[in-house]
Amino acid sequence: MRKLCFPMLLVLMLFSCSDGDLQIETIDFNDQVVQFCDDPVANTSNILFKINDSEALILNLQSGVLNNGVIGETITTESTVPGQSQLTYRNFSGTVSSTYFCSDIPPATPTVSQEVEAEDGTVTIETVANADETGFDHVILLSGVSFVTENGERITNLTIDEFGTVSTEITN
Repeated sequence: MRKLCFPMLLVLMLFSCSDGDLQIETIDFNDQVVQFCDDPVANTSNILFKINDSEALILNLQSGVLNNGVIGETITTESTVPGQSQLTYRNFSGTVSSTYFCSDIPPATPTVSQEVEAEDGTVTIETVANADETGFDHVILLSGVSFVTENGERITNLTIDEFGTVSTEITN
């Protein structure tokens, strides 16, 4: 009996789980639409976000990176993460909506279960005039993004290459 109990105890210890640490295995927001509370404005800082059920990816673009260009030309600008722009991943206790981000006082629920700031990456923005030439479309791309959790683990399977497209009006 003793010979049977020890191996069973060892197996239980090896396969037991910890309730204390949340494990982020994948960050995938490519199929989600970019959202914002206030329409993006060229030459100011802008906060954009994507929501995937109980997760959010928040991009705080540095002032001036959304740069209205010249009609007929394509302009490419870059911003480094975290030096110039910030990229934050949040995991919530339940389903989150844009109301959470756009309220003056965020609702009490859902709560943030985990927040991780990107430690490296580049935001590239390709700007062209829209079809009717009344504004500009900005395609936002992310590359080299690296998230590291508070216990030093890197988040794998990043699928966030194209953040989305936003438009700004021509300003005089």
